[in-house]
Amino acid sequence: MSTAIIRTVKSAGASLAGKRTRIPKAAMTLTPAAVQRLQQLVKGPDPKLIRVAVKNKGCAGLSYVLEYAKEKGKFDEEINQDGVTVLIDSKSLFKMLGSEMDYVQDKLSSKFVFNNPNIKESCG
Repeated sequence: MSTAIIRTVKSAGASLAGKRTRIPKAAMTLTPAAVQRLQQLVKGPDPKLIRVAVKNKGCAGLSYVLEYAKEKGKFDEEINQDGVTVLIDSKSLFKMLGSEMDYVQDKLSSKFVFNNPNIKESCG
């Protein structure tokens, strides 16, 4: 490594000393299939939002709920990706961190699937 590069790295580090910089990460990401389906769901004359929440039920204790919303709640987390806005219910945010929302279709059904790294166990 040349001395010019070392000096540049050291001076950049000195200017950031004492400051905590963190790159913001989305609480949830959407797959292209989910984006496409969500665009279809919110299309219409009245603008709609989709809110995702986690409810306590089922054998593993958690169930994902999607509902239409007219406006963002005071503490809802807003996810904007590829022109789609999804709200995460404030009470569910901690359980959803790092999740991926996908849309899956097969011959008999179509549904949103959540790949959640916070889940330790599931049933079925």
